[in-house]
Amino acid sequence: MSKLVIVESPAKAKTIKKYLGAGYEIAASMGHVRDLPSAKLSIDIKNDFAPKYSVIKGKEKLVKDLQKKCSESDDVLLATDPDREGEAISWHLATLLGLDMNKPNRVAFNEITKSGIEKGMKDPHKVDMDLVNAQQARRILDRLVGYTLSPFLSQKIRKGLSAGRVQSVAVRLIVDRDAEISAFVPEEYWTIDADVLSPEKKPFTVTFTGDEKGKVKLTSREQTDGYLARLQDASYRVDSVKKGTRTKSPAPPFITSTLQQEASRRLGFQAQRTMKAAQELYEGVEIEGIGTTGLITYMRTDALRISEEARAQGNDYILTEYGKKYLPEKPRYFKSRNDSQGGHEAIRPAIPALTPAKVKGSLTADQYKLYTLIWKRFIASLMANCIQDTVKVEVHAANAADFAAGRRCVFSAAGYGIQFDGFTKLYEELGDDEAEDEKMLPELQSGDALQLEKLSEAQHFTAPPPHFTEASLIKALEENGIGRPSTYASIIMTIVKRQYVKRSGKLLLATELGAAATDLMKNRFPNIVNTKYTADMESHLDEVGSGKADYVGVIRVFYGELDAALSKAKSEMKGEKIRLEEDMTDIPCEKCGRMMVIKTGRYGRFLACPGYPECRNAKPLVVATQAACPLCGGAIIERKSKKGHVFFGCDKWPECKFITWDKPTDEKCPQCGKSLFLKSGRTKICHNEGCGFEEKPARKNKKADAGAGQ
Repeated sequence: MSKLVIVESPAKAKTIKKYLGAGYEIAASMGHVRDLPSAKLSIDIKNDFAPKYSVIKGKEKLVKDLQKKCSESDDVLLATDPDREGEAISWHLATLLGLDMNKPNRVAFNEITKSGIEKGMKDPHKVDMDLVNAQQARRILDRLVGYTLSPFLSQKIRKGLSAGRVQSVAVRLIVDRDAEISAFVPEEYWTIDADVLSPEKKPFTVTFTGDEKGKVKLTSREQTDGYLARLQDASYRVDSVKKGTRTKSPAPPFITSTLQQEASRRLGFQAQRTMKAAQELYEGVEIEGIGTTGLITYMRTDALRISEEARAQGNDYILTEYGKKYLPEKPRYFKSRNDSQGGHEAIRPAIPALTPAKVKGSLTADQYKLYTLIWKRFIASLMANCIQDTVKVEVHAANAADFAAGRRCVFSAAGYGIQFDGFTKLYEELGDDEAEDEKMLPELQSGDALQLEKLSEAQHFTAPPPHFTEASLIKALEENGIGRPSTYASIIMTIVKRQYVKRSGKLLLATELGAAATDLMKNRFPNIVNTKYTADMESHLDEVGSGKADYVGVIRVFYGELDAALSKAKSEMKGEKIRLEEDMTDIPCEKCGRMMVIKTGRYGRFLACPGYPECRNAKPLVVATQAACPLCGGAIIERKSKKGHVFFGCDKWPECKFITWDKPTDEKCPQCGKSLFLKSGRTKICHNEGCGFEEKPARKNKKADAGAGQ
């Protein structure tokens, strides 16, 4: 008797085969096998929005092979990923293979380990058609938006544009934030700091907060100078010392969105890079001395649940490595969001006993970094709270005249000390911006006289809200209920690829094109780019997934509103076209003498004559750098591969063959004087043959690095 088990990837198939052994054949579908053909709408709107699926081009042979294997097997089990997308793939496979939908031929694995696979195989069930319909509804809605609005945007702005039910909202968030920053009017304010010595001559700094009347906000040079004059000959004395304690709890284990955010902050990973490494860790890695095994639980989840088995294993590790005092008195349980799907556990190490140190030699650099992050976060979430001693000091300053008049200037300082480090011994979550360390203050008593060392004033201006990064955009999407964590990586990749958004380091900035498309959408299709409307639609789709709503009814209401808005827009904007400002250059056209402009086409930016169609001259846009070629001394310029990836090469190509993925800098090698390049964005290297200079960045001394994989 033979059983056929179908999974999505060959890597997962390899791992599962190891545990199931003889009597089972494991095959991979390589992801989706059926979809809506891209050449047309492929949705019968008049027939309850019936989708017209077909086998994905290039997968015809794979489907035939699966059908043949199915016919030769006594039983078929569908073991695609345990989420909506995986459920839909199982349904498509069942349809193509002619499987009985009333039979329990669906199994799911939350982790690709021996126990995880055994648990999944013991619980076969029918394909969940509610989850399938939820996925179908999303796919149909996205197709309806894309195929109705994309041509309209292309007609009114520029060819090749697209709109998306979620991507357009993401672009709007970035456009609105950039507009808010541009419109921001900074307000002036000043600070006064006093460097003082304690009675034991220990230095610390206090900051001006007000006077005898209360808090004072310094808004001008004149106001600040007035207080400085009073402080020049002032005596400084501790008025009060308030001591206390505060408790700090660990962050919960990761879900998809928080993993993407923290990997961006701490590792500099883009969301796509994070999910690639996480997928590999989930599907299985060849571990020396163990064999192929999955290292983490399923990485597409929004639930914070942890199995009691995993909790016990984590607690055993903490007890052994750190001692009983690092375990909380009562187990800590984290509450998931109200809209959480709750079908999976949080992202955690599948086998907590496998520390990062034990598997490092078997992992790629990305896999190791991400596994370390996941492992630390999980173990820390089980550990005892951190207890801190806090102190707040208020200092009064007055010269002779102020003292006689009952006047004073008030300064304050706050600090903390660690009473018990708890979970911070292993891991501590980073914010979007790392806060400065709080000051450690000397031992002080009320009435202590302080010696003034230096007074310093500084002018400041209020800052606008920060530009979005991947981490903060993902956080905003999640908080607004836009899309699902599993889609965030692809959303960001799409809006960058479509040139609605551009990257500047870690920042995501709106382009002129993104702003124009968003303005058009806001004016003509406000619901599509409205966060609340989109979040409400997500809620309706969740109801479809739980069997509480009919997906056809949800689509019908949405499409009715969309179709009406499109008809109105077409009528009112007939013959109208939105013009984008073109980037003028100082490069003359060789054919007619006009100054060429920068345009954007299907394959990126290029130079074109503004005299089109009379003059059709166009040529590649050369982006120069400050670096010189290490081989011939020519200029290093930016180039693009056929797939749009940026690389760098000599402008004398093909005579000079020098090319590199490393980013050129304006710095010179201290050994040979040639240009330096940045490898992986951090390490400076020299490409001059025979030099070998390399400068790695200084390692940050973070508490989070302590105790990794002991």
